[in-house]
Amino acid sequence: MAEPEFTATGVRIGRRLRSLTRAGQVRITDGRLELLTSYGTEIDSAPVQAVRTGKPWFAADDRALADVNGRRYLLTLGEHEPAPGEGGPPTVRGFLDAVRKAAGHRPRG
Repeated sequence: MAEPEFTATGVRIGRRLRSLTRAGQVRITDGRLELLTSYGTEIDSAPVQAVRTGKPWFAADDRALADVNGRRYLLTLGEHEPAPGEGGPPTVRGFLDAVRKAAGHRPRG
């Protein structure tokens, strides 16, 4: 198995008003986005090219949206980048840039 291109731990993952996990994982490996519970059980996954991501205008700065297989997930990531070598969720911008990079798009900015 290849090294993950992006990994975030401690991510709150929810659908609509329901929280699926408060300490989940978001991982991009081999061009595939995976949403996992804190135990490593898969919530959903899809090729990165089929995933739509964005930042909701109505939410706090630490939240991102991900449409995976027709389902919309609200991801609560960190407000600050973790220190090198430390675990924890990266910022929303880091997540969005990683998805664009894995899909073959140039990051903005």
